[in-house]
Amino acid sequence: MSIVKINALTVPADQREVLEQRFAARKGFVEGADGFEWFELLRPLEGSDRYLVYTRWRDEESFQAWMNGPMKEAHQRAKGDDGGAEGAGSGEGGAEQPKPAATGSETWSFEVVQQAPPKK
Repeated sequence: MSIVKINALTVPADQREVLEQRFAARKGFVEGADGFEWFELLRPLEGSDRYLVYTRWRDEESFQAWMNGPMKEAHQRAKGDDGGAEGAGSGEGGAEQPKPAATGSETWSFEVVQQAPPKK
């Protein structure tokens, strides 16, 4: 069965809208990847500053191929030429890159062992 990757992002209140806009702007970035099945960005409703980025993949190999290909390239471009932290240096053409909206992240991995579609 499929695997699920959840990236738990700690996002300060003043950066929530920034994070959501950045995810909206990246629409289509992962959807064409081989083995990709689903994406959701989950906004906390109360008592938490953690957004959850939910992706579902056919298998671990598909996820790793995306991470080591398009995702890695995008992060390297965001780092800029100086090799600094993501979003911290100059990007292509020397343009200043925006700082990350999240102040921390943690990735969780799961294997889907049961699933149920809605009844019709």
